[in-house]
Amino acid sequence: MTDPCTAFKGFYSICLLIFSIVSIMGLIAYEQTNLSSAASPVVAYLAIWGGMLWLTMVEGSQGSLVGLAPVNRELYKDSHPITYKCTAVANKGDNLDRYLMGRQFMVCMIVFLINISGGPIGGAELWGYPDGLKTVFFTVGLSMIFFTCMVGQLNSQVNASLCMLDYINNYFAIFTFWTAMAIEFSGLLHSSYLVQMMVCALSGQEMISKEEPRSAGANVFFWARCLMSLAVLGYCCTVTLVCIFTDRTTMWEGVPPIITFVIFILLLCTVGMLEGMQIAFFAVAKLQASERGDSKFAKMTCDLLFKGAGNNLPGFMIGRQLSVVSCMFFVARVTSVSIPEGEPNLFGVSDGVQGLFNTGLLGALMLTIIGSITWQLVASAYPIAFLNNPITYVFLRITLFFEATGICSGAWVLAAIHKKLAGFQRDEVYIGTAEERAQKAMGDDSAHLARGAGHIVKLPGFVDNAPKSLKKLLENDPTVAKYIDEAVADKL
Repeated sequence: MTDPCTAFKGFYSICLLIFSIVSIMGLIAYEQTNLSSAASPVVAYLAIWGGMLWLTMVEGSQGSLVGLAPVNRELYKDSHPITYKCTAVANKGDNLDRYLMGRQFMVCMIVFLINISGGPIGGAELWGYPDGLKTVFFTVGLSMIFFTCMVGQLNSQVNASLCMLDYINNYFAIFTFWTAMAIEFSGLLHSSYLVQMMVCALSGQEMISKEEPRSAGANVFFWARCLMSLAVLGYCCTVTLVCIFTDRTTMWEGVPPIITFVIFILLLCTVGMLEGMQIAFFAVAKLQASERGDSKFAKMTCDLLFKGAGNNLPGFMIGRQLSVVSCMFFVARVTSVSIPEGEPNLFGVSDGVQGLFNTGLLGALMLTIIGSITWQLVASAYPIAFLNNPITYVFLRITLFFEATGICSGAWVLAAIHKKLAGFQRDEVYIGTAEERAQKAMGDDSAHLARGAGHIVKLPGFVDNAPKSLKKLLENDPTVAKYIDEAVADKL
């Protein structure tokens, strides 16, 4: 039975969410958002709800594909044929890494689209709201943050973590998967591979691949895309910086360009730290306490993160999600181009290209590579360095505070409703538990998951929260550690 405190958090969180959704829909109806004023409310409604629906699948697919990677696919070949098709491709070679990279850009791109569709214009008015309310929900953007985080992300992550098979057993999931793969194949993000190589070289760790070395032709194609990606990234940075310092962004009026630039850098670093922290935390979760660093802040961070029953790790993930989404909306405001009426297009480009600049897509690409993937790759090779950083401890405290407020508890209510309507069932109903699968000689194989330096797979580990007697048994008998690792993989 739900305790009164949890019930109250869920109630007030849902109330905030309903208020936010109604306000956003009202702003669109009265053409008080960027897209509704530039195009029409109908276009804005289609874009914001279409983007939100797609975001739920992008977030849910990640949890499902990563969680199902160790599971023997023959167990659900007949019961979930579409899921089987999806994982057949995802588990082949390094495709899961490729998908995760393309998916990262999809998240940024969709959040930017949602921001354009529902983000209030400057001086937006609605139904006589008092100035204080407008400042908090419109100017600061809490309405968009609550809407996106609870409806588009946490809701789907909750269901996908327990109902992985059902969640992606549809052609929408296959379409989403191939879109992410197409983005990676395009080469837009290939400069991230250069960072990956440098990180592995500097750390002295080998980049493990499940594929044969590339042929000469494949190498030429790979390096050509890397150079193209660097050129595109450089152009994105140039356009963004020029717009910031010439005051041609959608940043609030009255903010000096230099302050806008400082905010932009701080936001990129904040997103990067939060993205890197989750990789570092999952990496050190599998280390013994003595191996987690000797510095004061490393010990403080680990003591806080893994204390008690280990609930602070999922708590961090919830608070981190809220923080990252908040930063993304601010980055979208800072990087979206806005040319004053009567002024020429930036660099003399055509109206079509200028329209592309105005969408904030360039900022989404920058955020994906510089503010997300790069930091994750660094954290995969240097997890202890992240723990030694005092900022990591401060951010952990902030994210745990956000989670403790229960401000996003409405996501669990939405997840329960979604699960009921969609008819989702837990994976154990179809394929049994890890123990049952092992007894049938159909046990999980965690080797399908590429971890360590150069990989951005996000997986929790809870072995180090075990009693001391179990820890000693783990050290003396490696088969016990393997068994627990398989059981944990089944619960993801």
